[in-house]
Amino acid sequence: MIKEIHSKTILNHVRQPDTWFGLKYNMNLYRGCQHQCIYCDSRSECYRIENFADIHIKVNALELLADALPRKRVCGTIGFGSMNDPYMPIEKEYNLTGRALEIIACHRFPVHILTKSDLVLRDLDTLREISQVYAAVSFTITTADDDLAAKVEPGAPRPSARYQAMHALAEAGITTGITMMPILPFLEDTVENITQIVTQAHENGASYIIPAFGMTLRAGSREYYYDKLDKLFPGLTEKYIQRYGDSYQCSVPNWRELDDVFRRLCSRFGIAVKIPVFQPEKVSKRKDDKQMRLFG
Repeated sequence: MIKEIHSKTILNHVRQPDTWFGLKYNMNLYRGCQHQCIYCDSRSECYRIENFADIHIKVNALELLADALPRKRVCGTIGFGSMNDPYMPIEKEYNLTGRALEIIACHRFPVHILTKSDLVLRDLDTLREISQVYAAVSFTITTADDDLAAKVEPGAPRPSARYQAMHALAEAGITTGITMMPILPFLEDTVENITQIVTQAHENGASYIIPAFGMTLRAGSREYYYDKLDKLFPGLTEKYIQRYGDSYQCSVPNWRELDDVFRRLCSRFGIAVKIPVFQPEKVSKRKDDKQMRLFG
């Protein structure tokens, strides 16, 4: 189901400090996600989304954003992609992400986009403009195997397409890299998989990779994930139950080995293991700085 809705707010504050992505604000232009990754934490009961396959479009989001930005006293990075993918297929029709980026560019705010889609290339020119302040695009890649990705991320473009988009962004001078999370226990936790992800990241211009060797499971997302495992990988659910029980944090059994391989490869290729971030600053200070440069 696709439904248009009106939202009361659009730009939310992120708890500080955000040590993962350096975000100051966060924004979700849609509710629900068409990529339907079987491991998505956004299905958890705590988020109160009845059916994550239902897509709600916040049709007044752009007006809310245009009203909110001029009133912000602190300029900080705006994050896209926390509860859904900003470039899922419905974006082709509504272009909320693309138009939101144009508004952000006008107000000179920085952005960080988290996506699994090569559709981000449609907004390359706007991202170039925003990158004069700061723009980063992180592609979530949990496996370099297109066939496995087709099972665990059925509605998303394949990893090969994401790498091609990453290469194009890097060539255009946009900061780009990978969120290598989750790494699914007993499915993606191999030295071969980590080696392929990092090697292809290097070949396609990634400047950073943010790793997490495991996944999270809680009420709502756990039941959905186990149901999909039963259909796609019979017998694997029992291994999860035996090892993790009702645990929220589910680290892969060999995470130390994988972390060592990962860091050695990143060191060899010159890839950072943290994303370079924009430091928030007062809006008034930014205006003064711009004025000084203009008349200097």
